[in-house]
Amino acid sequence: MTYLLDNKKNKKRRENKTKKNGEGFTLVEVLVALFILSTGIVTGLAAVNQGLAATQIAKSKLIAANLAQEGIELVRNIRDTNWLEQRDNPELPWDDGLSIGDWEVTYQSQNLESYQGRHLKIDANGFYNYTTGTDTKFQRKITIQKISDKQLRVISRVEWQEKGKTYNLIAVEDLYNWLRQ
Repeated sequence: MTYLLDNKKNKKRRENKTKKNGEGFTLVEVLVALFILSTGIVTGLAAVNQGLAATQIAKSKLIAANLAQEGIELVRNIRDTNWLEQRDNPELPWDDGLSIGDWEVTYQSQNLESYQGRHLKIDANGFYNYTTGTDTKFQRKITIQKISDKQLRVISRVEWQEKGKTYNLIAVEDLYNWLRQ
């Protein structure tokens, strides 16, 4: 019987040891778990931050593309207006007001203004211009080059800075005097 009692005592001791070891974590285990958890959280936050930055850059590129296209369309509108006015004044050149050089233009005007490197503003109605509204980060320069007597090249360049880096977007279109050959 003594043998059995000893076995029971030993068994109880082993159970107590197991309970003590299984009741909690050691300091090293806690530190490792906290390190793994914090690494995962930091990695996740960094990925979210990069995603937000990429979204902002994509948004700016979309706005810049539309501003560049608008610049070309405004120059085309001047050419088309000249064609309409040629009905009453046949001597009016098709490229009247479209001189070679660097220009600024807004939807409010039928005239090109000398390029001054100003930032566009956005007004309360969401229209971009140079006179009223809140300053934006975008600058637009319209360059007109004469290719021939019947062809002009219009280059609309939009530039902006984002997070310390300069971005630019360029749209190019050739305008022709195809109405009068």
